[in-house]
Amino acid sequence: MAISKETVQYVANLARIELEADELDKLARQLEDIISFIDKLKELDIEKVAPTSHILPVNNVLREDSPAKSLPLEDALANAPNRQGNFFNVPKVIE
Repeated sequence: MAISKETVQYVANLARIELEADELDKLARQLEDIISFIDKLKELDIEKVAPTSHILPVNNVLREDSPAKSLPLEDALANAPNRQGNFFNVPKVIE
């Protein structure tokens, strides 16, 4: 399928993208290559191929959750740039 410069210019205009003349030629060739590759993929026999979402099996790797002693309050707040009592004091972010 041939992609013309006019088609690329039309789509670029819809996307509000300004392209130079040499960019139009380059992009038209690249889009043509992509579409021809998709056409090649359509020719493949995938009847016996199971659908997948990943090429490799995906498994969550979880560790056992075991309770441990917490960081002491003074150690947690030792490097706080600003603290108020036993809490971090941070600037208000909601206006």
